[in-house]
Amino acid sequence: MMKPFTPQLVYFEPKALEYPLGKELYEKFQNMGLEIKETTSHNQIRNLPGDNDFQKYRVAKSTLVVGIRKTLKFDTSKPSAEYAIPFATGCMGHCHYCYLQTTMGNKPYIRTYVNIDDIFEQADKYIAERVPEVTRFEASCTSDIVGIDHLTHTLKKAIEYFGNKDFAKLRFVTKFHHVDHLLDAKHNGRTRFRFSVNAKYIIKNFEPGTSPLDKRIEAARKVAEAGYPLGFIVAPIYLHEGWEEGYHEMFERLESELPAHAKKDLTFEFIQHRFTKPAKRVIEKNYPMTKLELDESKRRYKWGKYGIGKYIYQKNEEADIKEHLTKYMEKFFPQAKLEYFT
Repeated sequence: MMKPFTPQLVYFEPKALEYPLGKELYEKFQNMGLEIKETTSHNQIRNLPGDNDFQKYRVAKSTLVVGIRKTLKFDTSKPSAEYAIPFATGCMGHCHYCYLQTTMGNKPYIRTYVNIDDIFEQADKYIAERVPEVTRFEASCTSDIVGIDHLTHTLKKAIEYFGNKDFAKLRFVTKFHHVDHLLDAKHNGRTRFRFSVNAKYIIKNFEPGTSPLDKRIEAARKVAEAGYPLGFIVAPIYLHEGWEEGYHEMFERLESELPAHAKKDLTFEFIQHRFTKPAKRVIEKNYPMTKLELDESKRRYKWGKYGIGKYIYQKNEEADIKEHLTKYMEKFFPQAKLEYFT
């Protein structure tokens, strides 16, 4: 049974203690007996313990930095939402394919922000600009927020905050099953709670440090019973020997374990595996034994924003993936909606 995340090491930025949540977390971590240090800024963290890059990377992944979100301009988050709402950065999972490895460079520690009222205030401005349109906020663009929320309860506050908004909705996705503290949140149906799911082969080989599929499905059932709208992201869709059966079995399991009412308002998002050249370098450094197939010659190149293109599957493979997964979704969940395939 996978335990909820506990950091090995916690850093506080000095200003974090000027906020109620900062003070609360400081006391909580002291009572837990964790090692607490101060840093002027997360950029100043040096000399994490470890004899080599490999060890330092693992220590960084279990280090939590409690700080202030200075940049209050939200990134866009297409196609899943209008904006990414920034409550945390970084993740304790060790998914080999994760794009956070390149965006976070050599500082893969987890950061949580305590100035949540500033973040909510900024969200309100974005909502006001788009009224009467509904503005969707994605809370898991740069982290798996559920993975740390049993410690911070930031996400829980956000769920209740958006639960009272007429023109806004919240959404996030997780690979963790530690959801019990979120079940009694007053969400008013305005938060779509999504789980990342995949074929057994991918979870087993490429998603260490995350909850197993059966635990994710069990958590999805609890979430549905708590009245949350539910969704699943199948990502990354990865071609491996027996992938057709692997994904078929995954859909079959979902269908057999979800309550009937959840199937009436269910969303899916399909994202095929892709990688960039910088990501490949980082992945091979951090996970030298990975079985992840990263051969550019087998892929096609697709230009991306910021000039960094990605390697995605060939057109015929992409068509094959889309056809199979859409067919499974329609077979097992005829009422579900596919939000996008990318």
